Amino acid sequence: MNKKSVNPSYKKIISLVPSQTELLVDLGLEDSIVGVTKFCIHPINLRKNKTIIGGTKNIKLDKIKKLNPDIILCNKEENTKEIVEACLQIAPTHVSDIFTLDDSKKLIKEYGDIFSCKTQAQIIIKKLDSEILQFQKFIKNKRERTVAYFIWKNPWMVAANNTFINHLIELNNFKNIYKNLNRYPEIELQDIKKGNPNLILLSSEPFPFKEKHINEIASHATQSKVILVDGEMFSWYGSRLLKAFDYFKKLHNSI
Repeated sequence: MNKKSVNPSYKKIISLVPSQTELLVDLGLEDSIVGVTKFCIHPINLRKNKTIIGGTKNIKLDKIKKLNPDIILCNKEENTKEIVEACLQIAPTHVSDIFTLDDSKKLIKEYGDIFSCKTQAQIIIKKLDSEILQFQKFIKNKRERTVAYFIWKNPWMVAANNTFINHLIELNNFKNIYKNLNRYPEIELQDIKKGNPNLILLSSEPFPFKEKHINEIASHATQSKVILVDGEMFSWYGSRLLKAFDYFKKLHNSI
């Protein structure tokens, strides 16, 4: 919790993070959500029923103030320091900072404590632990593959070390050729052949890579297999993880 005390009576919630918004719904808190971002797409009907307060990095403070929230939920990566500081002037503000699955489970537990839904939080954590264990058994005998994971085009950007994406890449027994770099570095596309990855993964978000981009990248890495992947499964750290591990199994079986 950021600087202000936790109050279990928080009833009007604004979430500035799509992954956390979905988690709130799965914790049974949909009725308490009053504001979300335009990127909060799960569940699909949520944006029709809640006030849209902008994007994750471009919020409408006037709309937030009018909603008179009891608490605002942010994330260190998704939202800027300036956004967090502005939110703190309006209401108590919780800022998550997620790098690993343990961090994700800690956040779920924190939400259970903050919003008095501990039982449902524990149910989600227990299901997640089961999914992780089953996947670890599945992946145990899979051969290691080198990968590059693209998140943006013009400039070309990849997921590197100290990211939740890299944590899940490694959990999949993939070796990130850009692990020697930090966070989300820009790279020169023509240099990708130097790393000679077995796989090049094109994420569906934040840049919406499509089939048309496969050939463009493949022309610079003729020995690599280029595939589209669901970015939510590699980067959403809330209850979306309950669906991620089945997705990863299908991904491995397809390659």
